[in-house]
Amino acid sequence: MSPGTDAVFTADSFGVSFRGRQILKSATAWTRAGSVTAVLGRNGCGKTTLIRAALGLGRRDFGIVHFADRTWDRPRLSALARRGLFYLPDRGLLSWRRTVDWHFRAMGPITNSQIDRAAIEGLEIEQFRSRKAKTMSGGERRRAELALALTRQPICLIADEPLAEVSPRDRVLVSNAIRRLAAKGCAILVTGHEVDDLLNLADLVVWMVGGTTHWLGTPEEARTHVQFRMDYLSSTRTYPGSGGDTAC
Repeated sequence: MSPGTDAVFTADSFGVSFRGRQILKSATAWTRAGSVTAVLGRNGCGKTTLIRAALGLGRRDFGIVHFADRTWDRPRLSALARRGLFYLPDRGLLSWRRTVDWHFRAMGPITNSQIDRAAIEGLEIEQFRSRKAKTMSGGERRRAELALALTRQPICLIADEPLAEVSPRDRVLVSNAIRRLAAKGCAILVTGHEVDDLLNLADLVVWMVGGTTHWLGTPEEARTHVQFRMDYLSSTRTYPGSGGDTAC
């Protein structure tokens, strides 16, 4: 299945090698306005590698990005961000020595009313806005990071493992916030290992295996895909979000 003309963001046919090892052979992922695409695959299969290469943060042998009605043969995150993309990495977005409010101010001229409406509602960050990131739990940091994304009102959100290493309650808050953002028309691409949570969150599913990607369709179609069930789902039912099989 091809991305089609309605895809807001497409990382198209990426190849990445490192020290003689072919990490990605021809990997493609895309997402549409108002939908959440989940990229699933075992640890080490290249999900983060694809995202970083597509955003100009990592090496690539080949591959192009389609975003904001243009083609980027040399994508750079700063340029993509100016066109409405927000990247939520798997860790490290917040400075550990700064407060949550400091991060809001550092992002530019955002009024308190915008922060209250777009970020605090539903993510419940009011109680720790004055705290430094190093004093917060992993779930609190994730909620604050997503709040920062929401204040920018992006047209595309790329979130690498947004549900990793957070409590079940925090997963619900983060998932609900992502769904609200999609409902406003944002195109969202997420990765992770929280299989059931991500299948419940997503509208569309991409399976990464063997250095390439397979478009599985809806979560319902993914659950009934025989090879996906045998090769991936059967090995992740006791896999809460980190560690596990690193084979591809």
